[in-house]
Amino acid sequence: MTFEKNSLPEDPTLSQVATASVTASTPGAAAPVLSVVVPVKNEAENIEPLVTEIVSALRGTVAFEIIYVDDGSTDETTSIVRQLRQSVEELHLICHEKSCGQSIAVLTGVKNARGDLIVTLDGDGQNDPADIPQLLERYRAEGDNACVLIAGWRANRHDTAMKRIQSRIANKVRGGLLKDETPDTGCGIKLFRRDDFLAFPRFNHMHRFLPALMLRDGGKVYSVAVNHRPRLRGTSNYSMMNRLWVGIVDIMGVMWLQARAKAPVVKSKE
Repeated sequence: MTFEKNSLPEDPTLSQVATASVTASTPGAAAPVLSVVVPVKNEAENIEPLVTEIVSALRGTVAFEIIYVDDGSTDETTSIVRQLRQSVEELHLICHEKSCGQSIAVLTGVKNARGDLIVTLDGDGQNDPADIPQLLERYRAEGDNACVLIAGWRANRHDTAMKRIQSRIANKVRGGLLKDETPDTGCGIKLFRRDDFLAFPRFNHMHRFLPALMLRDGGKVYSVAVNHRPRLRGTSNYSMMNRLWVGIVDIMGVMWLQARAKAPVVKSKE
């Protein structure tokens, strides 16, 4: 387990899943290397600014696609993504018929992704897409097809004091019980291989336990300091109370999975 605290980039100026619409790829288009998966629910005001930043950070750097998974929004989220698709060729949309939660939305995006590598971003604009290239560079330093999770670390968080205290307590409890040695599992920006993610046990809220699941399967986890921004538009869809009580049950479940894990070392193939 390695922690890397890089200099933080400055703020930019700027299973019940019903897939109502899955956008087909452009015929003949090259498959993307990287799929950016963004789960959203009622984030209409944040769609266009975030898509613009993702395109600015990645276009000309790596072949990519952007997959927005609308988890049962009741605002204009879906229509705004559809409008943007007319001018952003890398953008795709998947809609859940009803809300299934963030982890299931991420799973939907990863299952439909074409890239071998996945980056997840929260849809509220607090993660900075400008950090994606440094996560990709850190992954590539491990070599091709490495079983590695690169986790964002919000070393300088722009949240309320109460939210920071709650997160610090949650990270301490989770880290003490799961021994995942990751300072910030709640950070939405993470990079990993698609195949590694799809091999993990699937359960609701699993996105909060990706480091522990990666270590359980014999992989490595590196935490890299990333930029974190205040929420400028919209409101959070998650409260501390539902995270707290559900999290306690989930931690016990992940501990059970860890206790029964086997990670064989392949001696030879013939």
